[in-house]
Amino acid sequence: MNFKNEFWTATSGDLTQKRQKLDIPIKTKTPGNGSKIIIDPSIRKQNWIGAGAAVTDATASLIWKQSPEQRDSLLHELFDPNQGNFSAIRIPIGSCDFGSGEVSEEEYYSYDDVPFGEHDSSLIKFSIGEGEPGSKDATKDLKYVVPVVQEILKINPAVKVLASPWSGPAWMKNTGSMKMGGHLRFGEFTGNGYAAKDRFEGVYANYFIKFIEAYQKLGIPIYALTIQNEPSNAAAWPAMIWNIKELAYFGYKYLRPALDKAFPDTKLYFWDGSLNVLNEPLNKLMTIEEAKAFDGFAFHTYDGPYTNLFNASRFNTNWDLAMTERRCMLEESVDDASHIMFGLIGNWLVRQGLSSIYLWNLALDERGLPNIAGSTGRRGVITIDHKTGKVQRNLEYYMLRNFTQDVDAGSVVIGSSNYTQDGYSGGLGSVAFMGPNGSITAHIYNPTAKPLTATIKINGFDEKWQTIDVPAYGTVTLHKSNNSINTSSPRADEKFKLNPRPAALQDDWAPGKGINK
Repeated sequence: MNFKNEFWTATSGDLTQKRQKLDIPIKTKTPGNGSKIIIDPSIRKQNWIGAGAAVTDATASLIWKQSPEQRDSLLHELFDPNQGNFSAIRIPIGSCDFGSGEVSEEEYYSYDDVPFGEHDSSLIKFSIGEGEPGSKDATKDLKYVVPVVQEILKINPAVKVLASPWSGPAWMKNTGSMKMGGHLRFGEFTGNGYAAKDRFEGVYANYFIKFIEAYQKLGIPIYALTIQNEPSNAAAWPAMIWNIKELAYFGYKYLRPALDKAFPDTKLYFWDGSLNVLNEPLNKLMTIEEAKAFDGFAFHTYDGPYTNLFNASRFNTNWDLAMTERRCMLEESVDDASHIMFGLIGNWLVRQGLSSIYLWNLALDERGLPNIAGSTGRRGVITIDHKTGKVQRNLEYYMLRNFTQDVDAGSVVIGSSNYTQDGYSGGLGSVAFMGPNGSITAHIYNPTAKPLTATIKINGFDEKWQTIDVPAYGTVTLHKSNNSINTSSPRADEKFKLNPRPAALQDDWAPGKGINK
């Protein structure tokens, strides 16, 4: 069978090629000189859910401060199904480290801030903010996050919203502070009574329900929740510590029942931190009944060993796997950035069952700001000049667009040949997808410093081969369909100067380097 339409692009690690449209390779009866990549639709793996990045207060403030014309152009480029088609975003529940510093009188905010020692067991003071969304006098989420997400959903109502708290309200914690970790006041009672709803666990479960209700009233459905961002990280910004047993029990006993009563379609994902602490199979720390309260397993990829993922995925094979946070640094080298984005995430993790990708900040400025925790040097999927609103697109943007533009909604991951055991060493790697209409998509990744040749065939569809050169540290994507194909191109970058922090302050490492070596 020959497909009516084909669309091929190339993106090099140094971005001299940015999803550059390629001529369709000539078909030959014999394979060309290169690594044989056989795409095999008879091997069907996980469903593909989507890809995107986080809309933090920092990200939303930069986008909202653009001119209306700039903002409309950017959001259409990112989320319009006929353009970038980004299909998933992650938002914080309350404050995180990447805030604008403009939305609250307090350094950090939750949605129910009362002095430590006081209780609001009925959550009467719960509020995601005051004022009209996007107005100058709006507060908390209503100032930037909500209006930006509302505009995104106007452009693409199918975008999925994942939400995660960095900390619960300070009065619900043993420390009385949103910062530096601390934990929920497990087992204590608040209000008048000894029922489950009167425990801090019950009140906190209701806090999630009120959050979903507030966002739903504003036209923003919440697709999924996690209980805690980075539950093992007692950071100097909003943070809250949960061990695995606590997360499992709270999800099973309190949050899942609350969701089932109010929002049964909202998914609940377990964990949402790095894999370095997951050193033993989860069956030693939670029961299968507790695991069934969760729809998926969410994780970050800052710290390995990444094979710790199997301690979760092989414990409950029914879980969707979501990579919910990773970013690069402003001065990341070409090979490091490509190994993180194209290699580890876009190749190895997808081959090991990943269903969705949520990178960290969708946008930061040329300094890696705003950030109210004092750290800088990070970069967003895109960079927005904070004075002019001009936009530059980073490697993360092109990695995401490989998935969002080329992979049809409702696709399933299928078999394909692979020559890299970990995604960032060895030879060519590949991932492939079949769409609901029979379309075929594949990404071929080259983790080396020189171009490599791939010769490609789709088993059972077309017995002829197509040969293509894959650029250094880059990708070639192909999309074949008998239906129309999105062949749009990213817009050109606008010029402005980046202002990175000193390289000596590097505290993040690519796979295979530094602490992960």
